[in-house]
Amino acid sequence: MDYDLILDDIKPTIEEKQKIDEVSHNLMSFLQNACDDMGIDAKVALVGSVAKNTALKGKSDIDIFIAFPLDTDKKFLKETGLDLAHKCCDEFKSTPEHHFASHPYVTTHVDGCEVDIVPCYAINDGSELRSAVDRTILHTRYVKANLKDGQEDEVLLLKRFMAMTGTYGSEFKVGGFAGYLCELLIIYYGTFENTLKEAIKWKYGHSIDLENYGTSGQFDDPLIVIDPTDMNRNVGAALRLDKMAEFIQSARNYLFSDNKRDYFYPLKRDLNRELILKEFEKRNGDLIVIKFNIPDIPLDTLHPQLKKTTEALERKLNDEEFNVFKADYWSDEIVNAVILIEMASSKLNDIRVNVGPKVFINQACENFTAKYGRENCYVQGDFLVHTQEREFSNADDLIRHIFTPEHIGMIKVGKNLKKTIIKTHEFIDLSQIENEEFLEFLDDFINPGQHISRK
Repeated sequence: MDYDLILDDIKPTIEEKQKIDEVSHNLMSFLQNACDDMGIDAKVALVGSVAKNTALKGKSDIDIFIAFPLDTDKKFLKETGLDLAHKCCDEFKSTPEHHFASHPYVTTHVDGCEVDIVPCYAINDGSELRSAVDRTILHTRYVKANLKDGQEDEVLLLKRFMAMTGTYGSEFKVGGFAGYLCELLIIYYGTFENTLKEAIKWKYGHSIDLENYGTSGQFDDPLIVIDPTDMNRNVGAALRLDKMAEFIQSARNYLFSDNKRDYFYPLKRDLNRELILKEFEKRNGDLIVIKFNIPDIPLDTLHPQLKKTTEALERKLNDEEFNVFKADYWSDEIVNAVILIEMASSKLNDIRVNVGPKVFINQACENFTAKYGRENCYVQGDFLVHTQEREFSNADDLIRHIFTPEHIGMIKVGKNLKKTIIKTHEFIDLSQIENEEFLEFLDDFINPGQHISRK
């Protein structure tokens, strides 16, 4: 396939590159001069996809690291790094936003470009690591040294393919492939198409070790890619099994498709609100929609807690013999979150069978009959059982019971969500939320496989 037309669409334009180069040069010059003028022993470096020439069009975020010597006091590094970032924001009349990785860093916007200014330690290999961000400079050096001419375009094709099939991005919300992982795959497999051809052969635990460190046995992950700059790190650790599987099937679909071009462009779908709601009606399942406020916490904290809460609620419903067909969550990441549960059955009869011990275990059976009454117990198979009235025969009632201060401990709720769920939760209809992104979520809920194939 001729990829030139696709690359024309996904590569940054000359104007975008020139702007990024100018902004990054000006920021780095200011920061390095500030370090020199203040007598601060630190070197400023451009890292990330911009530095490696592997940024997609419109995704050219500028990552600037301020690298301090290894013997720098950690408190001094944090305070000085933030101070330099604030001076830079003042100089370029931008607003600093504080974020936290291994230590605080600043995000800002200069001339329409998103910029991260991150203090780190200057390390030469993974053994000197002081914090997770320290590797980033090594990653940039490795990729620039090992990507051959023309392979930057192969990386762009792989990133774009993954982005359009829902498997790109290592943040928890996605659980997919990181940009650095994509670059290492191209270094190892050579081209975009060859990466797909090899990926459909992967099995759970497939390992890639570019530097032959021999440390892949340390890990039990779906995909193991040993970091060339740190033999004790798996670059694929954040990749979820479902996202690895989706990529493999996407690759398989693509390689056997007569319509390859569409895999590099957004999914064509009609987000007609009424049609989506009617589609849910056709499924004839009971829908439970719970809306609640979210706390002001980082997104990398919010999404794991929303996922944990949704899964715990699903487990509890199934444990109580309600039948959950599918459950998922959505959030606007500002004010609201929604847990959507599609029930195969949300109403049960009023009695349940309480299964006791096997009849061959004498003392256990005596204890069971003493508790429930010998006349009330009978045998089912080779188990002693007892019929009792259900506490909840309706799933909604059980959830209302759980989402109270006294009973929230019945499920494992994200710790930052407990108070807001108890105070703000409400049961709503799907039609009550008018949000384009929520419609996309509903469409994906109904059509879960639509991203990994094209008609």
